Amino acid sequence: MFDLPLDQLRDYRPELTEPDDFDGFWARTLTEAREHDLAAKITPVDALLPGVRVFDVRYNGYGGQPVAAWLLVPASQEAEPVPCVVQFIGYGGGRGRPHEWLLWPAAGYAVLVMDSRGQGDGDTPDLPGDSTPHHSGLLTRGVLDPEQYYYRRLFTDAVRAVDLAATLPEVDPARIVVAGASQGGGIAQAVAGLHPRVRGALIDVPFLTHFRRATEITDSQPYQELSVFCATNRDLIEQAFHTLGYFDGVHLAARATAPALYSVGLMDDVCPPSTVFAAYNRYAGPKQIQIWPYNRHEGGGSCQAPVQLPWLRDVLA
Repeated sequence: MFDLPLDQLRDYRPELTEPDDFDGFWARTLTEAREHDLAAKITPVDALLPGVRVFDVRYNGYGGQPVAAWLLVPASQEAEPVPCVVQFIGYGGGRGRPHEWLLWPAAGYAVLVMDSRGQGDGDTPDLPGDSTPHHSGLLTRGVLDPEQYYYRRLFTDAVRAVDLAATLPEVDPARIVVAGASQGGGIAQAVAGLHPRVRGALIDVPFLTHFRRATEITDSQPYQELSVFCATNRDLIEQAFHTLGYFDGVHLAARATAPALYSVGLMDDVCPPSTVFAAYNRYAGPKQIQIWPYNRHEGGGSCQAPVQLPWLRDVLA
């Protein structure tokens, strides 16, 4: 356990350093994104999974740019709309294959799995004309300008995914939950702070949170990308962290009001516990955190779902 003791983590509330125009930046960003129609294309897919209905989904995200997703709906729930989990993916991954996302439909929920632009197997390019997926390096892509920063595009895609879920006839628009681990947890945390329709948030071992401390106490990837950038560009450090202030989970969590269930591994050297608690302690809505004392970035792994399912049942009741 290389980070703070648990009793200190529970009280860890670093000073907020958000930019003065934080709210204006995001209001403008999302308003501009919503000027583009979602233009959703939803195509049934025979995935040989008779217990679920599977759809390939394409919709317009940031800048009207196309984003891929999977929609899985329990086959037994055709008569009425069901709650929906909007699922976000860890760093370097994409939407994968439908059979990887059977937990939520098995529990009676729809799941909308958003692809991460420029990551994974390349179903969603980051920018028009840029179809090559990236394995790493996205943490610093455009980091000197919040208008151009990669996570402005990705967070906006995620907000639009919730917009999309609310329009689907299979989904109860009053019961939409966001979920993810690592990068996915950071995205879920951001969307909880940016979208008032979110009913609950499952935020596991979140990345993209308390950037500066992360770079100071761990040399693990992906935060090492940022540390190396700062070591190489000595005169641009403060400019980079100014940009990151618009995307820091600590600032976004402070604007989230939906109930949230967090998880943290106290031996996590990828997303250190103090970075998780920094956001958790600022989270403005009802919250609880599942602590895994001897686990690293895997957090609860398969043991987290039995914690999430009863929590989700109660939140969506």
